[in-house]
Amino acid sequence: MRLIVPIAIVIIGITIAYFMLKPSTGEKDLPVIQPRDLKKEMVDPELLKKGVGHRIGEFSFPNQYGKTITLNDVRGKIFVAEYFFTTCKTICPIMTGQMKRVQEKFRGNSDFKILSFTVDPKNDTIEAMKAYAKKHHAEKGQWHFITGEKKDLYQLARQSFFVLKPAEARNLGDAGSDFIHTNNFVLVDQELRIRGYYDGTNPKIVDTLMQDIDFLLQKK
Repeated sequence: MRLIVPIAIVIIGITIAYFMLKPSTGEKDLPVIQPRDLKKEMVDPELLKKGVGHRIGEFSFPNQYGKTITLNDVRGKIFVAEYFFTTCKTICPIMTGQMKRVQEKFRGNSDFKILSFTVDPKNDTIEAMKAYAKKHHAEKGQWHFITGEKKDLYQLARQSFFVLKPAEARNLGDAGSDFIHTNNFVLVDQELRIRGYYDGTNPKIVDTLMQDIDFLLQKK
């Protein structure tokens, strides 16, 4: 009996040490999100047929400096995308404040980018976007404020980023209307795969976003 207790303690100690030291792949905590993971009624049926293998599609838009930004500018990098508009008085200022936190953490890291797409290109001209970027101290070359043709911006939002209806994110606005108003930040990895949706109005969730960005940067 005297030997049983010490042996049991040793076994318990070894078990605890094993799980503490066991390397974690992290993949289960940061899945690759596919169209099939989203609400089916909100995803293009043609995309649903693919099931897996979704990547962010090609795009070409001017940023706040009039420079054309394409998929090649973020290919092989990690980036966060959002849809907003500069005259918004509700969730957008909060989201911009949280995105500034993200920028500060990764400022100057050439492997990380931020793409802020306008949903109101009629008013968000290149000049307006440049003024907004300057006001919020956007790092040139890292944080791009993007405008362009409305139909192209919205098509990218709905068919590539799915910013409107991710399965577990709270959506503010768009329900099939012609105006997108969403609180979602979308995390995309080096292979152009969606890795997560985050409430850009919630500081704690944005903290999680930054942890996930770190995770992807370490994998590079």
